[in-house]
This record gives sequence, structure tokens and C-alpha cells, in this order.
Amino acid sequence: MSLIEKIDRNRMPQHVAIIMDGNGRWAKSRGKDRSFGHMEGVVSVRKVVEAATELGLKYLTLYTFSTENWSRPDEEVQALMGLLVSAIHRETPDLMKNNVRLLAIGDLSRLPADARTTLMQCIEETSSNDGTTIVLALSYSSRWELVEAVKALSAEVLEKKIIPNNITEAMVSEHLTTRGIPDPDLLIRTGGEKRISNFLMWQLSYAELYFTDVYWPDFREEELYEAVLDYQCRERRFGKTSEQL
Repeated sequence: MSLIEKIDRNRMPQHVAIIMDGNGRWAKSRGKDRSFGHMEGVVSVRKVVEAATELGLKYLTLYTFSTENWSRPDEEVQALMGLLVSAIHRETPDLMKNNVRLLAIGDLSRLPADARTTLMQCIEETSSNDGTTIVLALSYSSRWELVEAVKALSAEVLEKKIIPNNITEAMVSEHLTTRGIPDPDLLIRTGGEKRISNFLMWQLSYAELYFTDVYWPDFREEELYEAVLDYQCRERRFGKTSEQL
């Protein structure tokens, strides 16, 4: 029996974020090149997106390419960008069929022209869909995002649009690339590492953290269901006591 049968649909997380880690190590353990792991990782993305739509998950954010990833060997970066373009071309019809909307966050200006054009075309094509929203974090880092928010708020102070003492958490959130998107309820990291890696540090303040040793290419539908079930076993207090809930 699939674990999906055990999930309480009334206690679903609204937003799940995933750090997709372990592609290279998965490939190396099989005597393959890192690019083989990235290609198999794309299959996991497809399977997890399908599982998210089956669950009725509203938001799924995937840490696809960090700003730090630009420092990887040029050959690997080019291969990853090529995979991005081909995957978007291939998956767009299914996104439309399944009523999935695509968004992207990060410094998209750094993407190669073909990758950026393909991405923006898919975002436009799926913009009217109102099922699951998939958010790709591309050329993204939380510190970059926070610095950009500080710059924008500082400019508004200089222009006398706002007073520093009036800046609130909500105002900061409105200046992040995730504005309009609810904060994640659950963060999943695959591959055995137990760190956030400069990902959604502001937004993850009250998220439940789930770490698994499973490498991303082996993380499929049942692994997502297992993570959601683990989430549903936790008591989310947000600073309160159990008796106050």
C-alpha cells in the first residue's frame, strides 16, 4: 500500500521546499559522471511534482541552482543549464495538462539567454493555472536576496517614502523575491547533509526540517509522502506552549 493512503489531507503543509542534494555522489557511487546524476535528478523532479499535484500541495519550491553553483566547473554549469532548457521544453505540456503554475526566484539575469527565455516563456504560458505552484530557485541565495531587500528599503528611506523606525517584518517580506508566496511549512533536504545552505533563511524561520540520507535521484513519490507523514506527526507551536494550541 502506498504511504499516500496514510496522509491526512486536512493537515497538509501548504508549502514544501526541497534542497535537492546528492546527484553527484549518487552518480559517483555508480561509477558514472556527475552529469548522469543530474539527468536522473530531473526524473525525480518530475515524479515529485506529480506527487505534489496528487496531494493537492499548493506550493513546492525546488532549490535548483544556487549562486554558489556558478563557481563549479564550466562544463558542469553548461550541462546543468542545458538540462534546464530541455527539461522545461519537455515538461511544459504536462504542467499545462496538470494545471501547474511555474514561478522562479533568484538573480535570473545571470542565466544564459536561452535558459532565461525558455524559463520566462513557460512562466507566461502557465501563469493562469491555479493548481500546484512550482517555484524554481535559480541563481538564488538567501544572503543575495536579503542584501537586495536592504538596498531597496534603503532607497525608499532616502526617497523619504518610509521611515526606518516604521520598517516591519511584513515590509521586509514584501521586498523579497518570494513576496506573495507563503513561507514554507516543511523543508526537505536529501543527500544526508544537515544544513540550510543559504536557502530561504528568512522564510524558513518556523518551518519543520526533514533530513534524509536518500540521494535526490532516489527520492521519488513515496519518499515525499514519508516526509509529509513525518511533518504531520509534529506539533507546531510557533513559540506557544502545547496547552495554548
